[in-house]
Amino acid sequence: MASKDSFYIRFDWAAKRLLRDKANFAILEGFLSALLGEQVTILEILESESNRLNPYDKYNVVDIKARNHRGEVIIIEVQNLYEMDFVKRIIYGASKAVVEQVSSGDPYGVIHKVYSIAIVYFDLGSGGDDYVFRGHTNLIGMHSHKELKVSERDRKGYETDTYDVFPEYYVLKVNNFDQVATTPLEEWMDYLKRGYISPSTQDSGLQRAQEVLGREAMTDAERYEYDRYLIAKRSQQDSMEKERDEGRAEGRVIGFSEGRIESALLMLESGMTREQVISILHLSDEEAAQL
Repeated sequence: MASKDSFYIRFDWAAKRLLRDKANFAILEGFLSALLGEQVTILEILESESNRLNPYDKYNVVDIKARNHRGEVIIIEVQNLYEMDFVKRIIYGASKAVVEQVSSGDPYGVIHKVYSIAIVYFDLGSGGDDYVFRGHTNLIGMHSHKELKVSERDRKGYETDTYDVFPEYYVLKVNNFDQVATTPLEEWMDYLKRGYISPSTQDSGLQRAQEVLGREAMTDAERYEYDRYLIAKRSQQDSMEKERDEGRAEGRVIGFSEGRIESALLMLESGMTREQVISILHLSDEEAAQL
């Protein structure tokens, strides 16, 4: 049975506040190594789109964009709430990361592979009972069924023997994970779902997480802000579930229910300002007037 000290702060909160610090790159490296099945070293954290668009919103979609030791771009995105066009959003993010590598006049050879990793906490898609899904591109002959590979002439321009330059997509459906963790990847899934890290873990990333992601490592101000974050997420989730139960959301969220106003009042009672609540829940002027 796990002790209380074996549970740690949420990954999405850590991604916002701690994982962009070079001293904590080992945490992301451990996660990526477990997922991709090879040792990954992060060289730098790149500016991500959501940070540029909304730098002061601590409650929006969480993403990290990093560059590894091979120059490849890795996008890690955490999505807590349902979004109808989320798959298209994944494609857009990966495509944008490809385009951003090329300036006017640059040869296409400067393009490095992009990994898109989506960590989702809602029921995305149907027909899959796994918890990790992977998508990548191979060029296969329609008649011969053989794979098109790089020629000897062009091989020097590639880091692999095949056309392994297309974006690679991973979707981690966290809520689908329901088993005893025996591998590093399963240990990471257990942490993503429950915040639990085994005291005996041998994964270097999780070992580093144990050092820096405990509540006891937070300042009083950080604990207060983290608790507010949890309340906001819980309120959002409760409102979404209530709307779905009442039939007000079919594939997408339509409007704001009375439950959303109730959530807003709860958030105000927790110490958030009126402006923060309006921003988090995207309240209209009419709804805001009810606060």
